[in-house]
Amino acid sequence: MTGTLYLCATPIGNLQDMTPRVRETLKMVDVIAAEDTRNSVKLLHHFDIHTPMTSYHEYNKVEKARQLVEQLLAGKQIALITDAGTPAISDPGEVLVRMCHEVNVPVTSLPGPCACITALTLSGLSSRRFSFEGFLPGDKKERRMILDELRRESRTIILYEAPHHLTGTLEELYGCLGDRKAVLCRELTKKFETILPTTLKKALEFYQEQEPRGEYVLVVEGKSIQEIRREEIASWEAMTIEEHMAYYERQGMDYKSAMKQVAKDRDVGKREIYAYLNQERQK
Repeated sequence: MTGTLYLCATPIGNLQDMTPRVRETLKMVDVIAAEDTRNSVKLLHHFDIHTPMTSYHEYNKVEKARQLVEQLLAGKQIALITDAGTPAISDPGEVLVRMCHEVNVPVTSLPGPCACITALTLSGLSSRRFSFEGFLPGDKKERRMILDELRRESRTIILYEAPHHLTGTLEELYGCLGDRKAVLCRELTKKFETILPTTLKKALEFYQEQEPRGEYVLVVEGKSIQEIRREEIASWEAMTIEEHMAYYERQGMDYKSAMKQVAKDRDVGKREIYAYLNQERQK
């Protein structure tokens, strides 16, 4: 029989957040795949766990995942842990999980600490819909593309950032998104946990004067639907009705469907668009 991969959430700062189920599972499995064995050994020692560890991280995630899957197929029970929080969230664990699914190896998740959800619940911003971006990419072109997407994002946005990059990231966010409500969550669950409800502009000004310390989760207000709608209407109004019609017809819409969509975009009745186009044809 094949083994099972256990995704085990570990504390993000407070050791008391380690669940009894995770502790027992880490003792029971044959091997623990850890993002950084040097960090994880401290955690295991604290809870008197002596299970063998192997490293599984960003730089060996594909080849090591193949090796771990082979062990699982041979019947080994394996737990996956990250340095802090829930594996496979902004983490190479997603590669191992995907490979397990491809060969029908059972995977189960043991819930526990998760920095992005902890920050969202602390923020007071809308939690009904949210977009988790993790760390913004280092590649400049890809980073600009993501920021352009976030500019129109109506859901609450959650990002991770290290202290030495925080000011630069705040500057980029403010420049791209404008001044939005934001909550900066620092050192979550730790002794010096700090929750700062503010705006992007005020946060940037603050950290230009104060040196950022600790790991941050940024929770940023999404763009309002009303503002998105106003921008859309303004962009359509910059076109002639003929140009607006042609825009949709180039996308494969038939004449009537395009006319209906143009009326909707411009917040007018379909008859008004029809009358205008009919009048233009008769000229």
